[in-house]
Amino acid sequence: MVHSFKKRIVIVDDHPLMRKGLASTLEAEPGYEVIAQFEKAEDVLDNFEKLEADLVIVDVSLPGMSGIELVKNLLFQFPDFLCLVVSRHEVSLYAERALRAGAKGYVMKFESSAILLKAVRKILNGGIFVSEEISEKLLQNAMTGKSGRSESPIDVLSDRELEVFDLTGRGKSSSEIAEQLHLAIKTIETYRFRIKEKLNLKNSTELIYYAVKWVENEKFVRH
Repeated sequence: MVHSFKKRIVIVDDHPLMRKGLASTLEAEPGYEVIAQFEKAEDVLDNFEKLEADLVIVDVSLPGMSGIELVKNLLFQFPDFLCLVVSRHEVSLYAERALRAGAKGYVMKFESSAILLKAVRKILNGGIFVSEEISEKLLQNAMTGKSGRSESPIDVLSDRELEVFDLTGRGKSSSEIAEQLHLAIKTIETYRFRIKEKLNLKNSTELIYYAVKWVENEKFVRH
């Protein structure tokens, strides 16, 4: 039976159209089968053991637990699991955090289906995959000593705080961030308060200025 030799893939993304697009791309290939799709990280943790998945494709931005936190939790429970992180974030620190959390690859959502399939193939064959522009940015950071680790003040932020900080730097208001991350506005305001405390910023004006400058410096340059 050909079906039994297909690689079993799980998709975790809170956008139905994105899940549908990923599933269509994967199932157009003869060797892949999308066996489950989830909107929330918590649902994956509750069901993962019985799924017997070969690969999990996870979005960074999920309601509740973030994608990177999901990777950490899955790796703790299932040390051999394979994961590809997909993200809209054009910031090298997300890629670094995803890989350090245990993901075997990181690709941007705006990249082609061919890149996604290349990443899936490489990971399922035991490799690690990051797309060219992410790789270039990570190398630049390494060469300039900007590794995104303890020497960077941004590294003190949690994964969710980093998302809020990043979106603030992209001009998003608290209500817009809350809508995008499927969280309450009050929760976003709490994150912003924690960010200001951790980065020693006096007020929201300083937070916005610092966030904008950081995003401009960190985002990937598209060719």
